Amino acid sequence: MTRGVEEHEIVVLRLERPQDVFVLRRCGQVACRALEVPEPGLVRLATVVSEAGQDLLGAPELTAHMSVEKTVPVRLTVRFHWDGEASPGPEILSAAERLLDHARHAADEGTGTRARLSVGLDLSAPDGQPLAALAARASAAVKTVDGIDLTEDLRTQNRELLAALRESRAQQEELQRLNAELEETNSGVLALYSELASELEETNSGVVALYAELEDKSRQLRLASESKTRFWANVSHELRSPVNSVISLARLLLDSAAEPLSLEQRQQTAMIAASGNTLLALVEELLDVAKAESGRLEPHLVDTDLRTLLHQLRGTLNGTAQHGVRLTIADPPSESASSLVTDEVMLTRILRNVLSNGLKFTEAGEVALTVDKEDRDGTSWWVFTVRDTGVGIPQDQQERIFEEFYQVRGPHQLHRPGTGLGLPYARRLTELLGGRLTLTSALDEGTRVVIEIPTASAGAGEPGHLPSALSEPERPPLESVVIVDDDLAFLTTLRPVLRRLSHTTVEVTRSGEAVHAIREARPDAVLLDLMMPAPDGYQLLQILGADPRTADIPVVVLTSADHDDIDRTRLTRARDVLAKTHLSAARLASVLATGRTREPCGDPR
Repeated sequence: MTRGVEEHEIVVLRLERPQDVFVLRRCGQVACRALEVPEPGLVRLATVVSEAGQDLLGAPELTAHMSVEKTVPVRLTVRFHWDGEASPGPEILSAAERLLDHARHAADEGTGTRARLSVGLDLSAPDGQPLAALAARASAAVKTVDGIDLTEDLRTQNRELLAALRESRAQQEELQRLNAELEETNSGVLALYSELASELEETNSGVVALYAELEDKSRQLRLASESKTRFWANVSHELRSPVNSVISLARLLLDSAAEPLSLEQRQQTAMIAASGNTLLALVEELLDVAKAESGRLEPHLVDTDLRTLLHQLRGTLNGTAQHGVRLTIADPPSESASSLVTDEVMLTRILRNVLSNGLKFTEAGEVALTVDKEDRDGTSWWVFTVRDTGVGIPQDQQERIFEEFYQVRGPHQLHRPGTGLGLPYARRLTELLGGRLTLTSALDEGTRVVIEIPTASAGAGEPGHLPSALSEPERPPLESVVIVDDDLAFLTTLRPVLRRLSHTTVEVTRSGEAVHAIREARPDAVLLDLMMPAPDGYQLLQILGADPRTADIPVVVLTSADHDDIDRTRLTRARDVLAKTHLSAARLASVLATGRTREPCGDPR
């Protein structure tokens, strides 16, 4: 009995002759059938028990004990006991370990001469069936075993072996079938893997090609955008000079000192001037948009008088309202009228674009601008609110109108020309000033635009352009001036300005003759165009500064070039750099009155 394990004995046999081994084999077969052991298990147990008994036959006191043990699961066990030094062969032990669920060979503790071989099969007995009942059933079956006919036993063994062989062959065939199916499945998997790998490689090639195509398209779009920006900049720059000349010539014709014009001529000339101003504003907007896209548009901050700025807006826009539409521009709070540090030109353009847009699409009612000052989160803001009673903007279009050149389609657009740049341009300039522009609107109810600008920005106090609203001098402050410029139209428009600035003016249209003329005239000041055939303004300035005879003569550079296109490191000898647009005698006199040469810092806009 195994120590610590409950067991019930079926039969005990003494093994002295070969016939006893056959009886043991038959008892094992009968017990297995009684305990409903499957045929393969029965053959394995009977074979191992028969071979072990045959191998140990002749050992002293050899006996075989068959029992049912209460293990998990329940086990049918055959144990061989004997005295002496005999031991089962390694083949028997290997076969027992390979064929049966349990096999163990050991010497009894304490005797040193008593040995035991225990082999067994696990039974799938119904749960809850008493162990004693199983053992009793097997014991009753074993008692029917009588004497053994060796021939019949051999036949029985052969039949069992043949049955086992057939079962083994069936299992082998099933295994072969399963192997074939597995190989077929593996082949399918390999084929699928190969197909997927091929598709993946093809897809990857397509992705790489698409990525390369996208890179190429992106490069082309970038080049196209850069070309568009250069085109805008070049065209705007080339347009600005003739437009300035048109405006200046129209002003000369309208000047009270000029020859009198008929009423019709004055009206036509005024229309030329107004159209020229409109065209100039459009050109400036296009140029600024191009500069903003290339990241070259920067604000130039100065102290700004809001009252003056708003007064100028009233004068500019009052005549543009449609019949029956009232334009109202309120003054800022009196206690803080001049506390805004910003780019005056940009702020003027922002408000003019928003107000012009409201006037264009308002057929009746009012377009009103109000100005307030608010403190939020430790920052002071000027808030400009423009309300109109116009046609309004559909909800789904209120973001698209900030796309460049986009215009809301509809009957209200008829006979109202425009480029679609006004609002995008105003928002872009507002953001450059550190502010924000928001819009709300409803169809047939009107539009409300809010522009918020900080009262002071980083960089405040940096030098900016001088205000153009200076009073004209009553008498010329200079005796003589030399102007070097190859633009004859500009010279024509500038002559009235120079008459207020100087008693004598020398015009030089060929830059190669400029140095000689300046040496001869010894003027009080030189006005020098920057962009001329060689020698250009940069070279002339260097030549004049290096000559002791001309080094002390103040030089003011005049240009229609963009602020960011000027190489200021080469203009340190110039008194200042001024834009040709809106040039006045007062401004020139103010620059020349400083009495010393300084680093140019003006804003040529």
